Amino acid sequence: VLRVVGADGSVSAPIAGVPEVVSKGQGGLLDVVPHPDFAVNKLIYLTYSGQGDGGASTELARGRLEGDQLLQLEVLFRAVPKIPSAKHFGSRIAFAPDGSVHVSLGDRGHRDEAQNVTNHLGASIRLDQDGSIPADNPFVGGDHLPETFSFGHRNIQGMAVNPASGEVWAHEHGPKGGDEVNILKSSANFGWPVITYGTEYSGAPITHETTRPDMEQPVLYWVPSIAPSGMAFYDGDAFADWKGDLFVGALAGRHLRRIELDGNEAVGQEMLLTDLGRRIRDVRAGPDGYVYVLSDGENAVLLRLEPVAQ
Repeated sequence: VLRVVGADGSVSAPIAGVPEVVSKGQGGLLDVVPHPDFAVNKLIYLTYSGQGDGGASTELARGRLEGDQLLQLEVLFRAVPKIPSAKHFGSRIAFAPDGSVHVSLGDRGHRDEAQNVTNHLGASIRLDQDGSIPADNPFVGGDHLPETFSFGHRNIQGMAVNPASGEVWAHEHGPKGGDEVNILKSSANFGWPVITYGTEYSGAPITHETTRPDMEQPVLYWVPSIAPSGMAFYDGDAFADWKGDLFVGALAGRHLRRIELDGNEAVGQEMLLTDLGRRIRDVRAGPDGYVYVLSDGENAVLLRLEPVAQ
């Protein structure tokens, strides 16, 4: 179900015209992002788990929001293969400064396939806004799938553009430990499951390697896991001390994590909203300068963080 929440907290009726979603396991409606020129074109981009021959996979669609309807819906991308697994769909959407659309995917629980660039498992992809493939994508013209931008990911559930650099950052939902924050790079291999700082849920090793020269290292990682979900850079004016900071929701950690950056280096962290005890599913920086935080589960809430009047 897709709804619109007004600035006054009012909640709309369900929006009609949303694509059919496979709501099973970790599948469902995954991300909703307005086009950068939404005020003019009214376009909304969505990722969700979509059914097909053999099972489900992550799909990207867009439509034009008119009142309480999503019109002219078109599916721009379907990840392959479609498989029965209900795990690790990702997914987040980010518009890069060059106008391209980045979409994060997951390994669907088939970890070794994250190193296989002949499918979309464990990849991030880059598309033009109409779903076509940019000519400068790293694997165009080769044996690999041309949508792929980077690979070797486990399950990316947070992605955002750093306003200071224009780079696309993403965080990796690790196994037991090994959650990561990464900067996505064209054709880069982020290592899963060959290298990781995490272990099996039993505590047994997944691998004994944490580095390889041909694989990327994270900006930071968490052991034990915080189970990250949602990501936003703060570039507003309402919280002067937070400008340039990175925010990440924590599901298992049940807090909002603020990460202070010096360039691409994390130099400090703070846990916020710990007293609420809620699983934080998403965080966004609003155009009004406030920070919006979404929890999940029964009786989930959408919070707006405002500075305390002095």
